[in-house]
Amino acid sequence: MKNLLWMLPCLALLASPAMAADTQPAQKQPDELVKAVSGEILPLLKKKHGYYAADNNRLYAMVNERILPYFDFRKMSQYVLGLAWRRASEAQKQRFADEFRKLLVRTYATALLRYNDQQVIYLPYTGKPTDHIVLVKTELKQTSGEANVPIYFTFYNGPQGWKVFDLTIDGVSLVTNYRKVYGTRIQKEGLDAVINSLAEQNRKAEAVAAQGSK
Repeated sequence: MKNLLWMLPCLALLASPAMAADTQPAQKQPDELVKAVSGEILPLLKKKHGYYAADNNRLYAMVNERILPYFDFRKMSQYVLGLAWRRASEAQKQRFADEFRKLLVRTYATALLRYNDQQVIYLPYTGKPTDHIVLVKTELKQTSGEANVPIYFTFYNGPQGWKVFDLTIDGVSLVTNYRKVYGTRIQKEGLDAVINSLAEQNRKAEAVAAQGSK
């Protein structure tokens, strides 16, 4: 996905152990949530870069603990698979969602190591408290002087509060991108074959990470 490596620094804006422990996400509007935790997590990325770079498993654990709980991977998987989701069994749905989550953990972790203390710009928020789906718009300012990278978070308000179910980075939607990739493969190979291939890809990556941490 074009510019996918910009994703992690911005996803990191959504995660904070203190926020999870002391406040329920539903009590804050999405734009407030993003702003409230950015001052906590971004310094951590800068301070512990070497620590995470030395052991990918530590990095994956941090992403799982601090970032991904604010995302609804089942809903993301539903949008990614489209018609195939409606035709899939419950076991297939769950397995795809699990493997898709693992894929994104690795993708985000790789992006995290490329974070270089860029400034985040918050654009005016137009969502209303009564909205169920809102867009939070940010930009990542480039230290090189290049054009800012627009990053938009799509939130929905469900039973567990506000969750992210899509990201649009420099005009490219994560969900739409993966839907195109997997849609073509599902038509040719079938859903089970795609899930098996994704699972094997994840297993190989986990083995490499485990080897590197020894």
